[in-house]
Amino acid sequence: MDKRVHGKVDMEVWRTRGSFLHRSTRSGDGVHASIVITLLIGVWCAQALEVSVGKVSFVEVMNGSSVLLPCTYSSCIGIKNLYFNWKYNDNGTMDKLCEGVIPAEGLEPHVTIFHERVMFVGSSKDSNISVLLWNVTFEDEGEYTCFARNPKEKNRNHSAVFNLIVVDQLKEVDNTVTIIIVSVIGGLIGLIIIVMAIKAVVVHFLNKAQEKNKECLVSSSGNDNTENGLSGSKADNKASPKA
Repeated sequence: MDKRVHGKVDMEVWRTRGSFLHRSTRSGDGVHASIVITLLIGVWCAQALEVSVGKVSFVEVMNGSSVLLPCTYSSCIGIKNLYFNWKYNDNGTMDKLCEGVIPAEGLEPHVTIFHERVMFVGSSKDSNISVLLWNVTFEDEGEYTCFARNPKEKNRNHSAVFNLIVVDQLKEVDNTVTIIIVSVIGGLIGLIIIVMAIKAVVVHFLNKAQEKNKECLVSSSGNDNTENGLSGSKADNKASPKA
């Protein structure tokens, strides 16, 4: 009886271990699959369509002037029949300003304008779908959305918002602090240059003086040697007896 019981226990242990290993293997496969899917999604997102209005997403303009609403697109996969439009957010109502389709890379778009003061100034050669808004009024202030959709990426779409601020006159920037800082830095640089020039002149004259001192020492030592030689020869002549 004991052997049978032990045998059954051993079988149950092996079954438990086997099922655990099987579950671990399946769990490991699931982790690997999730990692692969995440990487694929990351690659897809990196290559996906992207729209940008630049690093600065707002601009201040004077009433009555013209302003460029910038927008560019990019896609590593490429484009085909890329659809784009510009819309203005009028208190929650999105008014379409223009729309167009770019058939392929390098081909200029077919653009339809819905606003009398809007002009398309972009070019597909530069991946540019910017528009120009001229004779700006205070009613034009607000958010402008640039939208694009690429059928080549299974209608992947993206948008970016550009804010327009209309003012009576542009603010004058107070450059007093900047001028003071630049003046101080310029003065310090000038002072350093003057000090270095004076130092160079002083060193030059000191070197000249040292050279003259060396020449004087050499000449004086030569004269001393000559005088000593002459006096010695005279003494020898006097000391030598006549034959």
